[in-house]
Amino acid sequence: MSVSQCGSEYVRSEHRPVHRILVLTPRVSGDVAAWWAQHPMFRSRRASLVRRLWRYRCAGPGPEDGHGALKPAAHALFKKLKDEELELLVQAVESRGAGQSGCVWVARAEQRGTKQALPPQLLLCRLYRWPDLRDPHELKRLSCCQSFGGWRGCGEGATLCCNPHHLSRLAMPETPPPPYSKISPFSCPWAEVSERPNSSHLESGCNAHGDWRDPSLAWSTTRDGCWCKLAYWEHRTRVGRLYAVHETSVNIFCELPQGSGFSLGQLQAERRSAAVRRARSKIGRGLLLSQERDGVWAYNRSEHPIFASSPTLGPPGARGLPVRKVLPGYSLQVFDYERAGGQASWRRPGDGPCDPNSIRISFAKGWGPCYSRQFITACPCWLEILLTKPR
Repeated sequence: MSVSQCGSEYVRSEHRPVHRILVLTPRVSGDVAAWWAQHPMFRSRRASLVRRLWRYRCAGPGPEDGHGALKPAAHALFKKLKDEELELLVQAVESRGAGQSGCVWVARAEQRGTKQALPPQLLLCRLYRWPDLRDPHELKRLSCCQSFGGWRGCGEGATLCCNPHHLSRLAMPETPPPPYSKISPFSCPWAEVSERPNSSHLESGCNAHGDWRDPSLAWSTTRDGCWCKLAYWEHRTRVGRLYAVHETSVNIFCELPQGSGFSLGQLQAERRSAAVRRARSKIGRGLLLSQERDGVWAYNRSEHPIFASSPTLGPPGARGLPVRKVLPGYSLQVFDYERAGGQASWRRPGDGPCDPNSIRISFAKGWGPCYSRQFITACPCWLEILLTKPR
């Protein structure tokens, strides 16, 4: 007779020992990913993805968050995501939105859980983009997302995309206002400015009405099948041909790892000043321009601000066109279709006429009566967006 020991049991046998293996599984609580990291037996590819996600969070916490305050909610959300969605989320945060990343789906019911007080999209945006973000209403979903129009009141799907790079932050004058937005466009004396654009120096010349614009920048029609045309300028010279936009959204960029659109990096010019070269180096991923139900939106994908102006950005009846600053990661409605009705063209001395259905966007450099650059033609690199004339 032999005696064998296995765990806490002793088994007697007349012939040979019988081994009974008792597998003890600890009850996991708290931080699941941290527990896995301490137990090599349970390390997995999923745990590696979770550690990578936590490593790429924003360096500084928000004003009301201590270090690690969002960690329990974040890991609770990670635990609910499928392996494929964890991989998509890792790709999005590691590329910082530079590449095309898919939607990361989470059940809408998960937003009402007790372990996660924040909605998934708000939680991930605070972790990876804006630590000071407080309200989901500060966010705008990009048109490239499959949940576009859903979580903001349209659609009742069972799942919701929480990819933080499928969201942008709304640019509102109140939070925070650009310093020049509080000043009337006519509050600084510009009438005596000696350096004004001279139409005789323009590539396209001047027409009978003194307009400095290129005569080829004419209205597109519905027969063209496009909703706008893009013209790229360097100071007073247009570079390249008009780019017709047929899709509902278009990327405008110099360097974009993935994706298609209007590539400014491929446009060649005979001579470029140092100022133009510096400004072009800051365009990077550029902006995403999209046509939506309420108007035209611009999302700043670059690492530097852009500046936008259109007849619908200012209050009704205002003199002059305001210029709005759009920070990286922010979106601005640069044209409002409803307000555009009844707008008439007007002229500002030295800056030529204003098309009531056009938008001007400058890369990295602002302009206006209180800037050293009085007119947009003084900006090194800028874009003119000519909207299709409504019938």
